[in-house]
Amino acid sequence: MSILKSLFKRKDIRVRFAPSPTGLFHIGSARSTLFNFLFAKTNGGKFILRIEDTDQERSKPEYEKDILESIKWLGLNWDEFYRQSERLKLYAGYIKKLLLNGSAFYCFHSKEFLENEYEEQIKTKKNPAHHCEFRKLPIKDVVYRLNKESGIIRFKTPLDFEISFTDLIRGKISFNSDTLGGDFSLAKVESPLKFTPLYNLAVVIDDYEMKISHVIRGEEHISNTPKQILIQRELNLTTPEYAHLPLILAPDRSKLSKRHGAASVMEYREMGYLPETLVNFLALLGWNPGSEKEIFTLAELIKKFDLGKVQKGGAIFNTEKLDWLNGHYIRSMPIDELTKKIIPFLEKDGLLAGNNFEYIKKVVALEKLRLKKLSEIGERVAYFFKIPEYRPELLVWRDMLFKDIATSLKVSLETISYINETDFNCDNLEKILLKEAERAKNKDRGRLLWPLRMALTGLEKSPGPFEIMEILGKKRTLERIETALKKLNAV
Repeated sequence: MSILKSLFKRKDIRVRFAPSPTGLFHIGSARSTLFNFLFAKTNGGKFILRIEDTDQERSKPEYEKDILESIKWLGLNWDEFYRQSERLKLYAGYIKKLLLNGSAFYCFHSKEFLENEYEEQIKTKKNPAHHCEFRKLPIKDVVYRLNKESGIIRFKTPLDFEISFTDLIRGKISFNSDTLGGDFSLAKVESPLKFTPLYNLAVVIDDYEMKISHVIRGEEHISNTPKQILIQRELNLTTPEYAHLPLILAPDRSKLSKRHGAASVMEYREMGYLPETLVNFLALLGWNPGSEKEIFTLAELIKKFDLGKVQKGGAIFNTEKLDWLNGHYIRSMPIDELTKKIIPFLEKDGLLAGNNFEYIKKVVALEKLRLKKLSEIGERVAYFFKIPEYRPELLVWRDMLFKDIATSLKVSLETISYINETDFNCDNLEKILLKEAERAKNKDRGRLLWPLRMALTGLEKSPGPFEIMEILGKKRTLERIETALKKLNAV
């Protein structure tokens, strides 16, 4: 155990994941959730889920539902749950404190004024910053304007002031207050005494009230940290430990986008990935256990996770590795459990009518070793559930003519017809049909087996014909061969 990890165990660990329900729950959020969960559980602490929904215009119930379902599906259950929209009175009290102690003030600049100011600063190559003239407005003028105008509350950012903190992943980070964009926003003013807190203020208050010990989040939040420390300082609140996770990057080290795999977690579920796979994969995006081991259960990750082994550099999203991991978990899964998970995908493809669980289980067992995603099952095994569609030309093996194919299929039809139902198994079928195949021209087995397999599946790539026939059974096997002969006769 590292010194860093042992120190954590001496404290009451409380961490939080705090998503805004303004979009679907994506991979970056899932990785942050996982690292917070692992850190809490590894150190015997609490994992808190906090929905940051104070932006009522952009927050949607369907997005909150997606967040909750995604986290539950991954198995990252929270210990406490909060919604910011249910805590507005709490924030109002802190806003009043900041106004009374002179750390915050009302700003009455219009949106148009601020946009013009920003554009002018960009045009003159100045760092965009709003140093607000209203910070010195007398209280009587504030009261007068509040009755007539809308406004926001800003933080009175000190000039030329250094803010430093020690990031548990990156070490010491320092900012000069002059780089923070001037007097930043704290809250919207709905009425003279009614406020809606904005991100930086609400985060500070919630982290304090919820006794958050460690804030573990993406590195895009580093620039928010000095603002939050300034607010903590003015309210005389404790500052949690900060750890900023590396970005998740595309293989070319560009920002991860949809085409690289930045899909929502529920999309990965729909694509046929297992929750065990995503947890394992996400854990290795920016964290290294210090060994070559790549397969981890959630329980193993809880035992092994060490925040001190999180890397600073960006983590590469490798879809090939994700598929490899998913294939591993599919192969490791008991066949009954795997079949239950695959059935919804077969239903979606309209392939289950009239087939019982045992039949489906045999189909799944045949393809289990080849699957990378559960969603692949339909395209691979459709022929087990309906007579396949294919062009007669696909029945042709090498230089064979259609008449040769017809002869070959008739041999298979006649041979299989004489096999008893009780003997209709893979080993027996292989033994009998290979004898017939040896009689083919130049002892080319393909002359018998290729047309037969194509008649059964309609696919150029599939498992061997003997395993397929055992699952299909004698009746369905003969029907497939007869259908192939009819295709040839129709040419």
